[in-house]
Amino acid sequence: MAIGANDAAAVTAFNRFGLGARPGSLAEAAGDPRGFLLEELWTANVALIRDRAPPSGTEALQAHYLQQERVREERAKMAAAAMQTAALTPTPPVVSAMTPSRGPSLSPSSAPPMAPSAGSMMAEPAKPEPATAEPPRKPPVQQAQFLAEAEARLEKQLEARAGLVERLVAFWSNHFAVSVAKSGELRAAAGPFEREAIRPNVLGKFSTLLSAAESHPAMILFLDNQNSIGPNAAPGRFAGKGLNENLAREIMELHKLGVGSGYTQADVTEFARAITGWSVSGPNSESGAPGAFAFKPNWHEPGARKILGRTYPDAGVEQGRAVLDDLARHPATAKHIAMKLVRHFVADDPPSDLVATLARKFRDSDGDLAVVVSAFVSDDRAWTPQRNKIRTPLEFVVGAARATSFQPHDPGFYLPALGLMGMPLWQPSGPNGFSDVSDSWASPEGMKARLDIAWAMGQRMRGAAEPLPALKTALGETASPDTVQTIERAESREQALALLFMAPEFQRR
Repeated sequence: MAIGANDAAAVTAFNRFGLGARPGSLAEAAGDPRGFLLEELWTANVALIRDRAPPSGTEALQAHYLQQERVREERAKMAAAAMQTAALTPTPPVVSAMTPSRGPSLSPSSAPPMAPSAGSMMAEPAKPEPATAEPPRKPPVQQAQFLAEAEARLEKQLEARAGLVERLVAFWSNHFAVSVAKSGELRAAAGPFEREAIRPNVLGKFSTLLSAAESHPAMILFLDNQNSIGPNAAPGRFAGKGLNENLAREIMELHKLGVGSGYTQADVTEFARAITGWSVSGPNSESGAPGAFAFKPNWHEPGARKILGRTYPDAGVEQGRAVLDDLARHPATAKHIAMKLVRHFVADDPPSDLVATLARKFRDSDGDLAVVVSAFVSDDRAWTPQRNKIRTPLEFVVGAARATSFQPHDPGFYLPALGLMGMPLWQPSGPNGFSDVSDSWASPEGMKARLDIAWAMGQRMRGAAEPLPALKTALGETASPDTVQTIERAESREQALALLFMAPEFQRR
């Protein structure tokens, strides 16, 4: 399938910037690969999940709280029943070891066998009662919500025209990382966090994205800001509760300015005081709908705050928002975001001139992310022929599915595969998210896991596509003669697909 002079550029468009080509996609993009990406980028509402959208984050947390209450009630009933049973059960008499026997006793071994009656000998052996099949247990509500969110996300990734916007959603979701491993609340709220805070703002102003992410209940709960109380607020003075700096520190270190950008510990502490009272309404809260963001004025540290040389008057919840707004426009933030974008898409060691160009575009556009990404996609330096990056586990499994048109109705195969390769969905090991450096995924253990997953995918996807057409779909004319020959000589269709998925040209972007 020769598709013209821009074959290699079309492959780069899908693999470096997108989620891999689908049948016919390379031919569609070959005429203008950059324009093909930009067309998706500027499509209205392209990032939103609208069809069969799962419940909102507030609804998800409310369902979680309701289930917790039901579990507590059930445990209380079981404990009360156990106590009642114990109270009604007579205590057996204690027989002394010196009590004389009232007559001869027979041990089971010495008792004479009972002769069977004629009736019992003629009757058929008693048939055991058929076992009553237990109804399948429903998964906990937060697990059902997690699976629904995972399915909606996967469907969006498989159906995306190029996948650039879905890559950006995954990038920002990892930048503002939360983890479902922390609690049942996070398992319910992580999917809505991406769908509500990231997707609507992924191509808008960075300041808007930042505010939506930092004030979402999932982020508040993940970094424990619901427990942060100003030392001089009434609860802090009288209940001995105090300041939690987690959210403030990660905003400065990871989400905005970056390490070594000039902020101090005093800036972190002052910022943490500015966002005291940023919380989440619990199941019995009077400060708002359960599961929603809540500002608790009596928890807020009173007074003005001085951060990075600027003083912010006490304005309640708006004090923290004003700090966020200024930090979003800080020159260090522009450089930090530009560096992360280039490192994610182009090279582990980001070219400094390309980073500087994107940082300037970030500042000049007031953090307009669509403008920044458009400039990035249009820059020749982002289209180097060298494949410097290895696909992440997510890009690997989704790219294989898109190349073969394998679209299952549930994420049951993909989720274990991501976990085995070290990238479980919405479950990074810390607030810094999953690594964007290729060496993190190209370790011997990581490549062994990929080989196992490639073989499993070959078996599962063998009915979806022929190996050689799938090779042309994924790589066009850029596959090496050795790769083509290896796949042609495979002993089975599943082996051929596994070899395609493990080919260097498929693994790298």
